[in-house]
Amino acid sequence: MNHEIIKKRSQITENVRRFFKDRNYLEVDTPLLSPDLIPESSIEIFKTELINPYRGNRDLFLIPSPEIWMKKLLSQGSGDIFQICKSFRNSEQSGIHHNSEFTMLEWYKTGFSYMDNIKETEDLFHALTTEHTPENLKPPFRKMTMEEAFLNYTGYSLEKNYDESQLEELCRRLNIETEQGDNWEVLFNRIFLQMVEPSLPQDKPLVLYNYPSRIKTLAKDLPGTIWSERWELYGGGMELANCFSEEKNPSKIKEYYKEEKAYKDEISPVSHPVNDHYHEYFGPHFPDCSGVALGMDRLIMLFTGETSIQRVILFPQK
Repeated sequence: MNHEIIKKRSQITENVRRFFKDRNYLEVDTPLLSPDLIPESSIEIFKTELINPYRGNRDLFLIPSPEIWMKKLLSQGSGDIFQICKSFRNSEQSGIHHNSEFTMLEWYKTGFSYMDNIKETEDLFHALTTEHTPENLKPPFRKMTMEEAFLNYTGYSLEKNYDESQLEELCRRLNIETEQGDNWEVLFNRIFLQMVEPSLPQDKPLVLYNYPSRIKTLAKDLPGTIWSERWELYGGGMELANCFSEEKNPSKIKEYYKEEKAYKDEISPVSHPVNDHYHEYFGPHFPDCSGVALGMDRLIMLFTGETSIQRVILFPQK
């Protein structure tokens, strides 16, 4: 590991921490192990075991993000919070953009919507920008809706081809191979990952916003539309961050848990328990807020001009 990279990583991390503290966020430190997790069918997890000769052994799980703990703090009146911590995702090949153990920056701002958090993220990038920052990372951000991206890079409207059968037909028109049994989300991802994402502009950081609500997340739905209040941030053609206006309706969260847990148990190699009472943390007492999860290793890689996160992680996996 290059000693200069270690110093640069330390400085960027310090600057991120200062940015949030200057804005009166409370820094929190939550566990890396949990007895249950939020079910997310797109993420594989690590399972371990707590060995206790007196009280019996039990399964624990490494967190894929600190969201499960941070939302408990929000429900208890923590106010604006942020955290820089290790997170873990299984079944991902180590490479220039991936490491199974990685550093996550996550923050929640009360009174904010997903659109408000675009400006907060731009301000963070302003705070990190130096004379050496590559031009394609400097704010202001570009902004594009998912519908605009589909129109621009496939020639077709996603909104007008939203049914599963229409999406399957759209794959055929675009010469994208499908497999029997592909569900809506798989069909969407085939088009998005093959045609849309590789074509996104890279001259500036890009916020791609208003994701289809059929992609199940804990983001609020945009009222009266097929979209959810969610965006992802791309830098240098790579996904850097994910943002929601956080859902706070207990019934919707309970239904999400039920549906996503069943699907995850069906497709994932490692199943995990869920807290059947997690939805009770939400409701009128839970603040209106927006959260952002940002990959620190990727951010540091881009701001230091490196081409692989393996170069900025002190002990990367081989």
